[in-house]
Amino acid sequence: MERVVQIGIHPKQGLAARAPKQPRSRVFWLQGVTLGWMLIEFGVAVYAAATAHSPALLAFGSDSLVELLSAAIVLMQWIPKVSISERNAARVASVLLFVLAFVVVVAATTSLALGLRPESSRAGIVITAAALLAMPVLAWLKHREARRFGNAALAADATQSATCAYLALVTLIGLCVNALFHVAWFDAAAALVAVPILLKEGRSAWKGQTCNCC
Repeated sequence: MERVVQIGIHPKQGLAARAPKQPRSRVFWLQGVTLGWMLIEFGVAVYAAATAHSPALLAFGSDSLVELLSAAIVLMQWIPKVSISERNAARVASVLLFVLAFVVVVAATTSLALGLRPESSRAGIVITAAALLAMPVLAWLKHREARRFGNAALAADATQSATCAYLALVTLIGLCVNALFHVAWFDAAAALVAVPILLKEGRSAWKGQTCNCC
């Protein structure tokens, strides 16, 4: 009887011992890839925005910076010496989503109001095309882990990755349309469509809810 009880308890103890390590290793891997990619994306996007005078690329680069900060915040949950609670991490991610929405609105409306005509940017086209391929995969992986472990901060970060992919698509289309047909207002107008998504997911993250959109 004693042996049966021990056999029944042992697997649970083993699972309990392994449980914290599984999310930690997966999240570290995902956020490490995100940090590396966002550093590259931010640098190239800001350079392209400055040389082409493109508000859409500026918004895209700002999104990269917000995503970089968000990935770092999520990582802090699993770093012992700088650890923050999941609730605080989710709220910081929420604020970053609101900041991103504000940046997109300002950049897009300024471009439309001033009638700015950005120049063509090969670097901008290359980096947005690359982001369009990479970010949906990262968003899906982060969302899967967020749902598996019920982590609201990681869910908000997954939303930002998905939004990055959306902004990459919008920016890429805008850059291509502007390069081919010189329709300067197209990318700025299309970028505004992302704002309601950012606000909705920002509110969800603030309440500690995991997202179901990405």
